[in-house]
Amino acid sequence: MNQRALHPPKGAVLPLSTMENQQSAITIQWPNGSQSQCSKGDDWLGAAQAAGVHIPTGCLGGSCGACEIEVNGQTVRACISTVPASSSGSLRVEFATDPYW
Repeated sequence: MNQRALHPPKGAVLPLSTMENQQSAITIQWPNGSQSQCSKGDDWLGAAQAAGVHIPTGCLGGSCGACEIEVNGQTVRACISTVPASSSGSLRVEFATDPYW
């Protein structure tokens, strides 16, 4: 049996199928009304920056809380969190309000 026919060359980068790519795309609805696409596991600060949305930051280590956002009603610290999976394919982001910031 020809091994080359069964396995791609070592180090080859294989594209995701269209279906896998569609399943991994998540629509983010930002507080300013804009929408963007990202994938599960993307970091929140990078996803926001790519969408032109500014998330305030402080320590960038998760301890100060300056970067808190609400994702579908759950508070997360954007500097240390990643975009979660979404069974609906979309997530709504709101800025958390803190009277001390």
